[in-house]
Parts: sequence; C-alpha cells; structure tokens
Amino acid sequence: MSVAGLKKQFYKASQLVSEKVGGAEGTKLDDDFKEMEKKVDVTSKAVAEVLVRTIEYLQPNPASRAKLTMLNTVSKIRGQVKNPGYPQSEGLLGECMVRHGKELGGESNFGDALLDAGESMKRLAEVKDSLDIEVKQNFIDPLQNLCDKDLKEIQHHLKKLEGRRLDFDYKKKRQGKIPDEELRQALEKFEESKEVAETSMHNLLETDIEQVSQLSALVEAQLDYHRQAVQILEELADKLKRRVREASSRPRREFKPRPREPLELGELEQPNGGFPCAPAPKITASSSFRSADKPIRTPSKSMPPLDQPSCKALYDFEPENDGELGFREGDLITLTNQIDENWYEGMLHGQSGFFPLSYVQVLVPLPQ
Repeated sequence: MSVAGLKKQFYKASQLVSEKVGGAEGTKLDDDFKEMEKKVDVTSKAVAEVLVRTIEYLQPNPASRAKLTMLNTVSKIRGQVKNPGYPQSEGLLGECMVRHGKELGGESNFGDALLDAGESMKRLAEVKDSLDIEVKQNFIDPLQNLCDKDLKEIQHHLKKLEGRRLDFDYKKKRQGKIPDEELRQALEKFEESKEVAETSMHNLLETDIEQVSQLSALVEAQLDYHRQAVQILEELADKLKRRVREASSRPRREFKPRPREPLELGELEQPNGGFPCAPAPKITASSSFRSADKPIRTPSKSMPPLDQPSCKALYDFEPENDGELGFREGDLITLTNQIDENWYEGMLHGQSGFFPLSYVQVLVPLPQ
C-alpha cells in the first residue's frame, strides 16, 4: 500500500476512534436510510438461515446435505440429472422389503405384501428425488444467488459509504487547514456512495416479490411431492387391505396327517407309542440283540446301525410343507429329535426333516 493510502486509512481510523471515544459528532444518515439498512440486514440474516434450514429439512443426513449443496441443477434443466446422487431413506427401505419379499416367495402372503410395499417405497424415493431437485433449482439456488450477488454488493456499498463518511468528517474537522476543494471532493464522494447504497437497498426491498415467488415455488414443490406420496401410499394401503380381506376369507389350512389304515397286529404294545403296525415280524432293539435265531429282515435300502435311534417307514409320506422329510414305505430313517408327541425329526439319504410319528415304526427309540 502507498504512503497516501496508509495516511487515508489512518485518517479513517482516527476519525472512528474520535467518534467512539471522544464523543465527536459525525455526519448522520437520515432515518429512511437507516430503516432501509435495518431491513436489508434482517433480510440477509433471514435468507442465510432459511437456506441452511431448508437443506436440513430436505436431507437430515449430513453427507446427503453436502451432495445436495453441490448438485448442479443446470444439468437438471437440460435433462441430464435424474436423481441428486445419493440414496433416499425410502429407497433403502424399499430395497430391503423387496429383497426379503422375494426370499419368502410367492406362496407367502407376507412375502407378497413386502413386495408391494417395497415397490411403493422405491416410488416414494423417486418422488423425493424430484422434490430435492425442484427445491434446489427453484428456491435454494435463487436465494443463494441473492446472498452471493445482491446482498454482498449492498454490503460492499455500505462499507464504502462508511469509509467515505469517516473521511469526510475528518476533513470537515480540519476545515481551514486543508484546501476547500479537498473537502468538497470528500463530500461529493460521501454523497455519491450514499446514493449508490441507498439505490441498491431500495431495489432489493422493492423487488422482494422475487423472494415471494421463490418461496411459492418451494411450497408448490412440497405440495406436488405430498400429493404424489399420498397417491402412492393410498394405492399401497388398498392393496394391503385387499390382501387382508382375501386372506381372512380363505379357509385356513390345517395340517392333518394322512389317515392310517386299520391293521390287525396282535395285542403287544408297539414301541412307537401304541400305534398299530403292519403285519411283520416284530423288530425291536432288544430282540435284535437277544435272539440270534430270529434275524431282522434286511430291507433293500441301507439300514442305519441299530446302535443309534432309528425307525422304519410304514407308508409313503409326501411332504406338504417346507422342512418336512419325504420317504417311501420300507425306508429306514435315523431319528435325531422328537418335536412333540406326534412329530419326529430324522435323516434319510443325507436329507434332514420332520415327519409324523404315525407313519413309522420305531426300531431304536431316542434316549430319554
């Protein structure tokens, strides 16, 4: 900075100190100017905070807020942007529902309902993408431009005005010690800066219809989002209610074991809980070890060792539900667990599953 510039800064600082400490009376700005300056200051603070809160409203997630702030909505106008570049929470929920709905399969009412709900959530995410982009384009960007251009320019004019006011007051105090022309030039510069600052503030305050229009654009985007969201959710609610009605009117399927054919087997109690067995030589774990002269007939299928719990199929059993173990008459099944008084769990040919007790004859019971 030149010597003249340093002197000028010193004069301004001296005048400011003189006014604040010494009580010197400086040039006063009129009340209308002060009122405009106050309104511009309030407008500037309002715009800055509304911008921050709007972005927080759209995206509570800090990472998404950062991406939304950097989103170039000019590309949206040209049709190059279909989403803001971050996942919406509705979309993540929808993907989760769809994935589990597919796993449950089409025969599950809950699975089908999850698919319906998941697709609706994904549609909501698309609508939310549109809301974010519309608000960014028609509300956030114009207000940000107001901050970066008009309000910044007004602050520049006011700062320049304050500097020229201090310079004029300093020279006015030294009247008689400095040339009159220098004082006259200081006054002209002060009045010129005052007029420029006053005009810029007036233009901002008189054209606030633009900010009202931008606020209207925000509300319209919200309304459009909520209308579409309501439509999507109403369709989903109808689908789910229809599924509830259909499921309620459908007869409930109850599991019933296949009826056993009555067979005459004598009076001895069978080790499978008293159910009659097909006419055949009695096969028990104790008799197999006690009677060498009464060997057990070996079936065509591989027989599990009789030192582990096992049973023999009396009838064919076709599984009707997931987790059930199918077998044919004569199959020898290894017992692994007793589910309740009617069902066992066992293994056959490397497959594990459940089957009804009434379909088998226990050879070696499970340990108590």
